[in-house]
Amino acid sequence: MILQTIKILLVEDDDIDAEAVRRGFAKAHLDCTIHRARNGIQALELLERSDSPFRRGEFIILLDLKMPGMNGLEFLRNLRRHDELKQSIVFVLTTSNDDQDRGEAYAEGISGYVTKSHAGVEFRDLIGMLDHYAQIVEFPKCG
Repeated sequence: MILQTIKILLVEDDDIDAEAVRRGFAKAHLDCTIHRARNGIQALELLERSDSPFRRGEFIILLDLKMPGMNGLEFLRNLRRHDELKQSIVFVLTTSNDDQDRGEAYAEGISGYVTKSHAGVEFRDLIGMLDHYAQIVEFPKCG
């Protein structure tokens, strides 16, 4: 499975959801590296660090929208203004089924919008989709 070589940045404030995503990847036997940030501020700080694990190689950002500090939409706006990171691949993973949230996220260039209720048991559908995505898509060069 190709996803093994890809790093995941999980931007999620909820500990239970974050652990469920990690378990889902582990149960799918995907040996990918998952780094977690609890909000948009932490995520940007991690991405911008000179020793960031995301400075080289392919990565996907899984982004919650409803977070304290800097929410997901604010994070996207900041990310897209960053010359080295603006082409990052971002999938929104959220509880929000709000049309405005979805529209704003797509306007910021996300690759997909997945509600947690449609991500499948143990996020299997989401993980399977990401695995297939990683197998067929050419990633941008970021960092």
